Formats: sequence, structure tokens, C-alpha cells
Amino acid sequence: MAQEHARTAAAEWTCPMHPEVAEPGPGSCPSCGMALEQVTTPTRSATTEWTCPMHPELVESVPGDCPACGMALEPLTPRIGDGDNTELADMSRRFAIAAALTVPLAIVAMGDLLPGQPVSAFMSPVVRALVEFALATPVCAWLAWPFHLRAYASIRNQSLNMFTLISLGVSVAYAYSVVAALLPGIFPESFRGASGEVAVYFEAAAVIVTLVLLGQVFELRARDRTGSAIRQLLELAPHTARRIRDDGSEEDVPLDSVKAGDRLRVRPGEKVPVDGVVLEGASAVDESMVSGEPLPVDKGPGDALVGATVNGTGSLTMRAEKVGADTMLARIVAMVAEAQRSRAPIQRLADVVASWFVPAVIAVAIAAFVVWALVGTESRLAYGLLSAVAVLIIACPCALGLATPMAIMASTGRGATLGVLFRNAEAIELLGRVDTLLIDKTGTLTEGQPSLVTVVPAEGMDYQRLLVLAGSLERGSEHRLAGAIVAGVEDRGAKLVEPEQVRARPGRGVLGRVDGARVALGNKAMMDKLGIDFGDLGERAEALRREGETVMFVAADGQAAGLMGVADPIKPHAAEAIRALQEDGLRIVMLTGDSRTTAEAVAKELSIDEVEAELMPGRKADVVKRLKTDSVIAMAGDGINDAPALALADVGIAMGTGTDVAIESASVTLVKGDLRAIVRARRLSRMTMHNVRQNLFFAFGYNALGVPIAAGVLYPLFGVLLSPMIAAAAMSLSSVSVIANALRLRSAEV
Repeated sequence: MAQEHARTAAAEWTCPMHPEVAEPGPGSCPSCGMALEQVTTPTRSATTEWTCPMHPELVESVPGDCPACGMALEPLTPRIGDGDNTELADMSRRFAIAAALTVPLAIVAMGDLLPGQPVSAFMSPVVRALVEFALATPVCAWLAWPFHLRAYASIRNQSLNMFTLISLGVSVAYAYSVVAALLPGIFPESFRGASGEVAVYFEAAAVIVTLVLLGQVFELRARDRTGSAIRQLLELAPHTARRIRDDGSEEDVPLDSVKAGDRLRVRPGEKVPVDGVVLEGASAVDESMVSGEPLPVDKGPGDALVGATVNGTGSLTMRAEKVGADTMLARIVAMVAEAQRSRAPIQRLADVVASWFVPAVIAVAIAAFVVWALVGTESRLAYGLLSAVAVLIIACPCALGLATPMAIMASTGRGATLGVLFRNAEAIELLGRVDTLLIDKTGTLTEGQPSLVTVVPAEGMDYQRLLVLAGSLERGSEHRLAGAIVAGVEDRGAKLVEPEQVRARPGRGVLGRVDGARVALGNKAMMDKLGIDFGDLGERAEALRREGETVMFVAADGQAAGLMGVADPIKPHAAEAIRALQEDGLRIVMLTGDSRTTAEAVAKELSIDEVEAELMPGRKADVVKRLKTDSVIAMAGDGINDAPALALADVGIAMGTGTDVAIESASVTLVKGDLRAIVRARRLSRMTMHNVRQNLFFAFGYNALGVPIAAGVLYPLFGVLLSPMIAAAAMSLSSVSVIANALRLRSAEV
């Protein structure tokens, strides 16, 4: 599909209830008749394609509902400037109104269950039926209208789903109740109460609609949070770039105007606008967004720059090489969006079951009516009608619809008390089946912040003197490791002094005077240029590097003074967590953008099974794709650079201490960033899926017994005919059993 990144302001008129309707001028909505409202939003000039989150293989050229399952379609490609979620707002409004009408309806319908029958004391059965009719009609007709439309589409497209069940159950219960309320005389005496009234089931229909609307609100909120990860990624890029004209003058231009080959100025503290290469200048650039590593990277002429990374204290002139959809950030956004669409939710099982269950129930209801109409005795048409209604009411999808959501809801609540936040049902389903766990190094296994871990004084140099010289010089330095060294020196009790004549050597280190001594702190190349021999300390420095440390050399008055080793320390409980995960049957693979030397040092200390080092974000996602072919993969990470892999994995696990983008891209969040919680979460996952299977057994077992009885199979032998009132009670009992079983998860021991 063509990509177009120039945005234009497009004015159009749309319906607040049907945002997919877009007209060039004012008027009324062709779907509902509401007055159109004018909107002005930034849009892409290219045509946007739309896909279904449940069926990503379906792609449509216009927005609307999925022809297979009825869910609202989403844009196939990420968009800049997406507005509010109008579908979520609509469903939230519908739920609020439905709840406001259903609560008094339930009170009127079931109030007589209280001692003294208080409802009957204030209104007659006829008046009560009419009140229930007035309260239920807006709920079952207007507020449930989206479900009826989706059910119609499922029938038209021969793809029966849960919306077919919902619409059928609501429509039958409501239609039967309308007839019973307005034309009670057509019913036989055996179906009347003590006062001669015919029972109505308005509250059952209204409660179904309200519960389904609540489920839609929860689902849409989860999908909206998932989309916010992409919006946050898009917002990482700067809005403008400083372009250098051919005559040497400079101008700020919109980022969309930058073309490959343009010369750009990146000032200190600014974000790099696009991917390119350094032409002039030297600086240290924070590339943690891409690599996940906390240490800034020195940049000079010829070095590559990545868009949206943050420049340090130096000024750079760069040449733009990749712009628009070709930048690293754009590719990360595309990978996250594609990965989010690639997973099939657990609710698909209900649709598969419904495709067989719905026609079977309808067939049984029709058969019951026909048989009664042909072989029944007195009032056989009324008996036939009531048997068909009883079949449809008792087969109403309440228990089936609650089987999975109630277990998932109880499980997510229990997980929260364990410090594990589940975003969706498929994460709970799959986590217990995971056999391979990919773990990012920085911020997941390690603290994510560099710190001074090793101080080695040269022979004849006092330890405290070395700390004062190095720490004081770095106080006046803008070196990329200065903060870690200063903090580490102060933690060791050194009293720092003010440095003098501090001079930075970009890419090498820093020089200056401290307490009367000429001090140099930098890398080996800097010391070689100064002609300072470190002797055996050079071998010690190499050994420290093999252990994953970044080593800085310190010289004083032209003589070797010592070494300062900076590293990202491993989290206190990382080793225990890795051991527990391996005992739980998981293969552990560490993914990192850091050097192989550092990665292997960490892996050796933690006894990790495999290591993939020096990975860019796309490479991490490639590893996930490769391993997913024969394994169930979980990915644990905390950074923006982990977002594509987190979204692509079967289960993405984000550290609660990490970036918002990582958390929004993942389906599981560890609140405290402690990997040990994954073991408990896996146990909870297995318990939850066992509970779901139990609930589905209750739901289908109840239908297997209840539908034949409702159809009248016991009448020839025992004279037992199930009235719709008993059918509704049985339907409620099945739902109660499912809910009670699911709530056991709230106190489960894991």
C-alpha cells in the first residue's frame, strides 16, 4: 500500500454516532438521522486500509464492522493525530444509559421476591408489565442496536458468532415478553400465575444487553491502550528539523519537508530529526531508544545517527539519508502495529462454538414448535410457541458468554495482587504454555543505570587520592560516564574539590587540574596519545572489559594513577528468578543491543542458556519470529527498543519500571519489575485455563440437559413441560454456577 507522509488539513462533516460516515458538507446522517458535525483533523492523503483485530487477514478499503465477527475495523497502518476513540465513547454512553434503565427494571421485576411482595403492593400485574415494557424497550431496541446490526451481518455473511447468539437471545426474550404483556389472552391457563398474569422476561433481555455492553467497554478500553503505544512512539520524533541551505544559512522546517540528502544541524540537547550520518562535529548521543543501553555513544564524522535519539552537549552537522517511513522509528512503529494485529484472541473459540451452536438451537426450537403444532392436543399452537421460546431462552448465551470473561476477570484481579497485570485473555491463556523466554538485558536483568563498580589504584597511588582526582575532574566534565563516576566516588566517602582548566577531548576523555595535579581521565587511545604507559594495569583493564565493564584510565602528572570500571549492575533477584524459571521448564535466551563481551559476561554470571547480542530493534523481532515457528514465546523487556519484539511475541512481558511504550506494547506487566513474578503468573495461567474449561463444561452441560427438556421431550412420559419462566430461572442458575466457579480464582494459592 502506498505511504504518504505529508499531512493536510481536511475539513469534513461526520456523525457523532457513526464516525465512519464522512460527508463533504453539512446535513443529516444517512444511518441514524442525527445532524452531522464538522471536524478538522490532520489526515494522510493516501488511502487508508482497515482490518479486523480478530481477523487480521481481512482488509477493507473503508471503515465499518468486520464481516466475519462484527467487531469494528481498525486502521491497517499507524496514523499521526488519531483523535478520541469514538466507538469507546459510544459504547460507554450506551452502557451508562442501559445500566440506568436496567437497575430499576430488575427491581420492579424481582422486587416481589422480598418479604411482603412490596412491588405488588404499589402496582397491579398489568401495570408492572407495562412499566417493564417501557424500561426494557430502549435497552433492547436502541441500546442493543449495534449487536443486532452485527448479528444481521453475521447471518448475511454466513459467519455466525457471539453477536448472533446475543441478538437472538435478546430478541426472543423481548418479543415473547411484549406478546405476553400486550396479548396475554392467547396463552393457556397453565402458564398463568396465581393472579392470572402471564410471566414476562424483560429484565432477562435487558440484563443481557447491559452485561454485553459492559464487556464491549472493557474490550475497547484495552484496545485503546494498545493503540496508545503506537501514538507514543509517533510522538518521539521531533516536529521540526534545522536545515542548512546551500548558502550556509539555516531554517527550521517541518519534519515532513526533510528529504534524503539535506544537510541538517543538530544542536546540543535536541533530538536527531531523521536517520543519517555525521558530517561535522563531535558529541555523545543517547541511543537508549534504539539499543536499550544506558550509556551514550560517541559520534564523529562518518558515524551513523538514528532519528529521535537525543544529542548530548556537542553540535553536529548531519546528512539526512532515511526519512519518512524508512527511518528506524517508523519501522519500529510499523513492526509494533503489525505484531499487535497478528495475535488471535481466546474469544475466537466462542465464535467457533457459536457457528455450530446457534443453528442447532434454532433447529431444535423450530422442531419443537412443529412437533407440538402437529401432534399436540388443546392449545397446541400456544404450547408450540412456548416450547420454542423456552428453548431459545434456556439456550441464551449468558453462561457461554460468561464462561471465559468471568474467569479472566477473576484471574486478572488475583494477578494484580501478585504484582502481575494481565492486559488480555490470550496472555493468560498462553503464558502457561510458554516454553521459551526471551529476556532483554538492560533494565530487565540489570538495573539499567551505569554505576562505578571497580576502582583499581596503580602501584604507589593512594585509593582515596585516586577517588578525589577522578571524581573531582569528572565534576567539571560532560563526559558520558561522568555522572556515574562522580556518584560512585561520593558513595565511597571521597571529598571532592573544584577542578580547574577542564578540557574535553570528544571520543577520548577529559583533561584538567585537580588539587595541583595535572589529571587525565579517558580511554586507552587517549593515554597512548599522551604517552602514558599503564603496564600490568592494561591487562587488568582487558579482564574487566571481559566481565562487562567499561574501563576508564586515570593518569596524574604524566604517570598511571589507576582504573575506574563502570558497569550496569545485575538486579539483586535476577539469578534467583532465572533459576526458578529454568526449574519451571523454560529455556532462557538473552537479547541485547550491548556488545557480545558484556552480554556473555552477564549470561555466564546468571547461567542463561543462550545469548543474542548486538541486536537492533528489528533484529530482536526477527529472533522472535524465528523462534515462534516451533515454540511458544514470551519476551520480557523494558525499553522502547523492545516494543516490536514485545508486541510480536506470543506473550509480551514488560517491566513496570520501564518505558510507557514497552508497557503499552506488552500483554503482561510486572509491576515491580521482578522476574520472579513470572513463575507465579504461569501457575495462575494454568489454573485459569482449567477454570475456563470447567465453566464451558457447566455452560454446555446445562444446555445439553436444558434444551431437550424445554423442547418437551419429558412431556409424553411425565407430563412435564418447561415454562419460559423456569427456563429463565435455569438460565440464571447456570450463570450463577459459572460466576461462583470463576470467583474461586480470587483466592487461589499460587
